[in-house]
Amino acid sequence: MSYADFVTLLLAVFIVLLASVWHRSQPLVAASHFSVNKLAAEDAKPAASSLASSLPKVQSPADADNAVPPQVDSAELLRELRALLGGAIDRKEIVLQQTPEGLVVSLRELGSFQSGEATLLPGAADKLRSTAKVLMQHSVNLRVEGHSDNQPIHTGNFDSNWQLSTARAMSVLRLLLDEVGFPPERASVAGYGPYHPIADNTTAEGRRMNRRVDLVVIASQARDQARKDVSVEATR
Repeated sequence: MSYADFVTLLLAVFIVLLASVWHRSQPLVAASHFSVNKLAAEDAKPAASSLASSLPKVQSPADADNAVPPQVDSAELLRELRALLGGAIDRKEIVLQQTPEGLVVSLRELGSFQSGEATLLPGAADKLRSTAKVLMQHSVNLRVEGHSDNQPIHTGNFDSNWQLSTARAMSVLRLLLDEVGFPPERASVAGYGPYHPIADNTTAEGRRMNRRVDLVVIASQARDQARKDVSVEATR
């Protein structure tokens, strides 16, 4: 046998031996990888569970829409507000009335704002703080509405009754949110200018009644109907 043939055969034998050893070692390597990965996954589970439990639960829009609206005891709320605001009611600075949409706390311009201004008078601000605290105890949904009479207005701050009514509503809303802590998700604001009068604008007394900011405690039925109306419009 020549030397070259002997070396070739010897190389083939070592290759076969190496292949055999490598093949037998693969299950052990795979098992060791599986064990390490399994242990790492099991160690990560408690940490992930702890992290998930520490995170705040986020309410989806669908959950918010399907949430049960708070039930407001209108009679009890009206009784508490009358007891709180009796003096202002007697002076006709504040008017309480029950409407199909909900209870309305109406702040008249007299006692709440200077003519043509949107800054709350100190006495009105104090009454609003007390009123807001009562409303918060009942977990109500609130809409702050600004209204005006139909007399043209043009001042350095406001070019129209739209602007004045909206600015007054915003002044009230800012006080409720910033100073009292009323939940912003339960509040909304609107400015109607002279277009939702409650009295005749041809008389001074009627115009005075129309200049107001209303806190509308939205009844559950009214809110449900508004949602239905929005849903119908969205599907058209």
